[in-house]
Amino acid sequence: MAGYRINRITSDIKLCLSELMRGVKDPRVSKLLSIVKVDVSGDLSYATVYVSAIEGYEQTVASVKALKGAAGYLRRELGVRLSLRKVPELRFVADDSIEQSANISRILESLEENKNEED
Repeated sequence: MAGYRINRITSDIKLCLSELMRGVKDPRVSKLLSIVKVDVSGDLSYATVYVSAIEGYEQTVASVKALKGAAGYLRRELGVRLSLRKVPELRFVADDSIEQSANISRILESLEENKNEED
């Protein structure tokens, strides 16, 4: 299958899932949850969805557990919204990249403050 098609399907899945996750009624799913990355296998059997929450890694893990429970609903809704012959099975993985980037930002700000104090 051509690479551009996989890339297009990946971006479509990411967009649709971000819309669908707002509609999940499970209270364990964070309202500040972001999809960091989506990897779709070459045969469209599996889609690995990397998610991260601003509240921290523990909230991300709780949200992933809830999303695994809602995976059937999300897959069915993807099938309705996207015209794919084969809708991939969704795998959710907790990612702490947002928390790490916030930590790096805090470190840079503290270094900037220290530099201003020395001047």
